[in-house]
Parts: sequence; C-alpha cells; structure tokens
Amino acid sequence: MQAKLSTMFQSLQVRNYRLFASGQLIKLIGVWMMFIAQDWLVLELSDNSATALGVVTALQFTPVLLLTLLSGRLADRYDKRMLLFVANAFWTVLALAMSLLVITGLVQLWHVFAFAALLGVANAVETPVRQAFVSELVGTSLLPNALSLNAAVFNSARIVGPAVAGLAIAAFDVGPVFMFTALSSIAPLVTVIRMRPAELYREALPPRDERASAKVVDGLRYVWRRPDLLLPMAVMSVIGMSLFNFQLTLAALAKTVFQTGAASFGLFSTALAVGALVGALAGTGRRSRPSVWLVLGAGVGCAVFGTLVGLAPAYWMVVTLLLPTGFFMVFFAQAANQRVQLGTDAAFRGRVMALWVLVFLGTNPVGAPLIGWVAETYGAGASIWIGGLISLATILIALTWQLRRSGARLRFRVLPMPRFYVTSADC
Repeated sequence: MQAKLSTMFQSLQVRNYRLFASGQLIKLIGVWMMFIAQDWLVLELSDNSATALGVVTALQFTPVLLLTLLSGRLADRYDKRMLLFVANAFWTVLALAMSLLVITGLVQLWHVFAFAALLGVANAVETPVRQAFVSELVGTSLLPNALSLNAAVFNSARIVGPAVAGLAIAAFDVGPVFMFTALSSIAPLVTVIRMRPAELYREALPPRDERASAKVVDGLRYVWRRPDLLLPMAVMSVIGMSLFNFQLTLAALAKTVFQTGAASFGLFSTALAVGALVGALAGTGRRSRPSVWLVLGAGVGCAVFGTLVGLAPAYWMVVTLLLPTGFFMVFFAQAANQRVQLGTDAAFRGRVMALWVLVFLGTNPVGAPLIGWVAETYGAGASIWIGGLISLATILIALTWQLRRSGARLRFRVLPMPRFYVTSADC
C-alpha cells in the first residue's frame, strides 16, 4: 500500500514541481470560491437570469478563444516561468480590485462582465504556458503522473472551494469570498520565485534562435498532419462546448429547478469534484501514452452520465449522478490531455497545448450563451441532457471514424451462463 501511494505521488519528490503544485492548490481553492461567489452575485444582480450567467461565462472565455494561440507561441519562445509570474500577478491585481468593489457595495452587473473578460485575458496567457511548463518541471518520464496530479490538485480545490464558498456566502455574503481569492492568488507568485531554474528539464528544447522563429501556423500544421492529436482535440471541442458548462448549468439547476440556496449549489459542485478527484487519481499510475480507445471509452461514460444528470427528477439523484459524471469527465479529459502531450515534440509543445486549451476552454464563448438560452427557455435540466446527447453522438462518430481508419473491429462476446449440476452428494 505504501509503495502504491509513493508511486501515485512520485512527482511530488521533485522540488520544483512540489512548489508548483502547492501554489496552484492554494490559488485554485480561492478561484473556485470566487466562481461560486461570482455566479451567485450575477444571479442577484440580474434577477436570476441564466442568460446573464451565460454572458459572464462567455466573456470569461472569449480571450481564450482570441489569445490562446498567441500565448502558445510565447510559451515556445520565452521563459515559461517568468510568463507564469506575470500572468498570475495580473490575476492578483484584478481579484483585489473586484473584491473592493463588492465589499464597498459599488459593484454593478457590468463590473462583473468587465472583470470576467479581463480575468479571461490572464487565463488566456497563463493556462497554455502552465500546461507546457509541467514537462520542464518533471521531465518526460514523470509527465503522465504530474499531469494526473495536476488534475487531482485542480479537483481537490474544486471540492474544498465550492463547499467553503457556499457556507461563507451564507454567513458573510460574497465580498469576503472575493477578498480571499485575491489573497490566495499571491501563492503562485511566491512559489514561482522560489523555484530553481537550474533544475528545470529543458534539454529537449531546441536552440534559442529556433524558438525565436516559432510561428502559430506551424503549430496548426503540425496538429493537422497528426490524426492521433486531431481526434481527441476535435472530440474535446464539442464536449467542451456542449457539456462541460457545469459552472453555468449547475447554478441554474440549483436555483431555478430545485429552489435551493448557495450552500446546496455548493454541494452540487462538490459532488462533481469528488468524482473528478477520484478520476484524476485513477490516472496517476499511468506511465505511457493512453490509447485512443481509452480516451473514447471514457468519453462515452462522461456523456452517458452527463445526460442522466439532466434527466434526474430529484435533488438527491442529481448529487448521486454527479459523482460518476465527475469521474468520467476528468478521466476522459486527462487521458486526452496525456495523449496529446506525450505525442507532441518538445519544440511544438507550447503551441499544441495552446490549441488544446483553445478547444477545451475557448469553445465556451460559443456554447455558454446558447446553453444559457436553452436553460432559460426549456429549463436547466434540458441544457444538460441535450449537451450530453450531443457529446455522445460526437464520440460515436469519432469511434466509427477511428475503427474505419485503423481497420479494427468491435467484438461483443456473450459469456455463457454458468451451469449447475446436482450430484448425489448434494442430496
């Protein structure tokens, strides 16, 4: 048991990665608290408008759509450690300004819209750089483990953050939650400064003059010529747009369908995150590149359970179904992420991971307003199960394409029923 735990957390033995993970955990707890507070604030300022929630989500991710590919180019040209420091410093200033507006009671709906858009700019720079930086922290051999632990850190924060935020909003209102977010975002700044650049794994990178000539279009061509990278990205783009909008749909489901308070909404997010944490830890033992069949199989589970969440008629059923939904959601996303990262040359990793972030997060500006409109017109449940069915259809199409391309066949084998015989001894 001890050996298994040691293997599961092997990347934490690397000092630079340990600093990185601890800083991310502290920051992300605050970020998830802020997301809950932001959604609740929007509902209060907009008279429970799901469309307003969709607009905020769209504004938050529009910069990802517009700027992420350029950020990937930056990641392949400049020091990723310094880029992370700048992006996180910008985030800290924004969070502090927003917390002051909320605490003083001066906040208006357009302030939240502007804050979401500027926050998206920081994310558009930070996320692809952070994704590509992991390989420099631990090297290729530990990369699958480190990526799984990243997902575990993310979902641990998603468990703690919403639960604490729900209680904090009920007790103190949303202002102190925003202030905690501002303070927690200082942690990555400290940990990045404390890293040892000499211990980074940068031997696989091309010379500086080659990195200086890195172009966005070269990264796009690289992925286009690689069907093994293109397939998981195409599937993720659809699922990310149609189903991975739980920040929006669960808030609307909690308040408009089940008429619950902030604490109960936090329970939805916590249940999803508990399942997601288990899904992340399930991938920590992986040491090689995941197969396309594993990626698509996990995607089927994610789509099926996501559909069931939208169809569930009772509050307790939603909470229960969010557990396997969270598991398959992260297991699928992490397997697809690892398949992309471990199949990409180091010289293109920043641009390829920027494209990954684009399809993973950048589709939200398109999907979120549509999902918000469906939730407001047909109900929050419909916005979830429709997205689940769209995701399932996409995965089945991808599975059919992969089977034809590879010449493989699906075989279903019916196991014989066991037979029982009575002998004289039994009598």
